[in-house]
Parts: sequence; C-alpha cells; structure tokens
Amino acid sequence: MLKKKKTLLALSLIPQYLLITWLSYYPEFTERFYSNGMYPFISKMFRYMLGWMPFSFGDLIYTLSAIYIIRWFYKNRKRLRKDTKQWFIDVLSAIAVMYFAFHLFWGFNYYRLPLHKSLGIANDYTTEQLVAVTEKLLEKSNALHLKITKNDTIKADLPFRKSEVLSMAPAGYENLKQIFPHLEYNPKSIKKSLYSYPLTYMGFSGYLNPFTNEAQVDGLIPIYKFPTTASHEIAHQLGYAAENEANFIGCMAAINHDDIYFRYTGYTFGLRFCLNEIFRRDPCLYEDMVVDVNKGILKNYVEVRKFWEAHENPAEPLFKLFYSNFLKANNQNKGLESYSYVVALLVNYFETKSL
Repeated sequence: MLKKKKTLLALSLIPQYLLITWLSYYPEFTERFYSNGMYPFISKMFRYMLGWMPFSFGDLIYTLSAIYIIRWFYKNRKRLRKDTKQWFIDVLSAIAVMYFAFHLFWGFNYYRLPLHKSLGIANDYTTEQLVAVTEKLLEKSNALHLKITKNDTIKADLPFRKSEVLSMAPAGYENLKQIFPHLEYNPKSIKKSLYSYPLTYMGFSGYLNPFTNEAQVDGLIPIYKFPTTASHEIAHQLGYAAENEANFIGCMAAINHDDIYFRYTGYTFGLRFCLNEIFRRDPCLYEDMVVDVNKGILKNYVEVRKFWEAHENPAEPLFKLFYSNFLKANNQNKGLESYSYVVALLVNYFETKSL
C-alpha cells in the first residue's frame, strides 16, 4: 500500500507540471484567485505562526532537512543498485510533495499579472523620460543626503542597529498602503538569516523562504542596504515574486517611510538603478549626470560595491547562474537580468508624480 501511494505521488509530478504550465497562460486567473484570493490568507497564517520567533524557523528546518537528506542517501545508497526503480520512486515522491508545497504556499505568484498592468502604467520608456525621472531622484537624493550629513562629501551612516531596521521596515508599508491598499503588511515576519555567511559568499543579500513565508535578510551586508533589502523581502512576502517588482515596491516602501534614513536609502536605491540604465544607454550622458550626485552618496555606493568585492569567490557565478535559471523556469524569462526592469516601473510611475 505504501509503495502504491509513493508511486502515485511520484506520478503526480506530471499533472502538477501540466497544470502550472496551463495556468501560466492565464495570469488574470492567478491574480484574482490566488495572489489576491488564497495567498494573502496563507501568508498571514504563516506570519502569525512564525513571525514571533526571534530566529529563522525556516533556516532551522532547512538545516534539519539537509541532515535528513544526507542521512537518507547514505542509508539507502545500496538500494540504488538493488532496487533502482523503487529508489527513484521514493525520491520523486518527495520532490512531488515539495513541488506542490512550493507552489501552494508561494510559488504561484510567479504567474500573476505583471505589476505595470496592475498599476495601469506603461512598460517601456524613452531615454528622455529616463533622464527626467533620474534628475528628480538625483535632486531628492542630494537634498536628503545633505540634510542628514550637512556635508555633501560624507557618506550617510544609519544611526540604528540592524535589528532596529528590521523592526522599523514595516512602517513604510503602513504608509504605502494609503496609495496601494493591497500592500497591507501585518503581522510582520522578517529576520536575519541564520545562513548570512553562505548568503554573502553566494552573492545574495536576502531571500524569502517559500515554505514558511519568513523574510530573510543577510545580517552581514552594510547597514545602508538594510532598509531597502528588508523592504524588498517584505514585497516578496506580500506575493510579488518577480525581482524587478519586489525592487520597485521595496523602493516605494522605503521612500514612503517616516524616517529620513529610510527615505534616503529608498531614493538612492532608485537613483542607482536609473543611473546604471543611463550608463548602459549612453556612457557620455552618464558621466555628465553622475558629477551632480553628492560625493557622499557615491561613497555609499562604493561601500556596498567593496563589500561584495571582498566576498567574491569562484563559486559565486555558479550560484547566480543556478538562481537565474530558477527564475527563468518560473516565468521570469530574463532571469537575474530582470532586476534591471525596475527602471521601467520607476520611470513610468514617477514620470507624472512628484517625489
């Protein structure tokens, strides 16, 4: 009986895959019935259950699962030769359960409507539009930087502990929901990852655990990056799986925060994306514009770049390639390159709105 159940579970991978592929052609259905229907209840349930814990329960589960998997493979290594078929059925049945849980608890959000359609804005823009919005972001970033530091050549240092930043981050969403009511965030479940060292050397500043809905932030990254990284991971918690959309929403949450340091990191976060896109399109125009950025802001950018350079390792490109392919397999056709598409959302949203 048990073998029959495992066989059925293993075979369920086929209809699961076909169903997900079919639903990927109907993003309006996913948006209505999953992302804005079932998922908010699932997300809140997990946040109520696990958000109060001071440590990452999901990271603990990953650790125990890894130990169990290694132990299982070791104990069943001889079965691979003696009963190959059943060995593979056991493995595939476990994969089928994980595949189902991943999509039920969070993964279906990869197939929702693109954010620009939900917001009713365009998805393309001209260089002139890009420059106009970049100038707005530059002016606002310079003003906030000078207000904080009183000197345009000094980098801004946040006067908070990293744990305080995590506690403060949801307040940005409290203000943002006045503009986007569907972005209500309560209760919170955002924590430093127990795997901060591995995350750093893999080149990632945070992630969302899709099985426990806990937002994880790399505890080693510079504190300047904490507000926007935390806000980005909260966006994932709220059901925005695409990286470009989470970047945009995280940027907006930081910009709408009451705290000046959060607003500073939000504006400079958006500014960096726009400047990078200008450089890609016209390096000479970039050189003309970057001289207007306060030197202290550039020092914050350099601080982050040097942090990642100090933790580069030969395996990092492999982790990035794996994650990029993971994104492509989940409806993000450009993989990690999709991060740059946050510029389209920023330009089209802020083109007609004051900062």
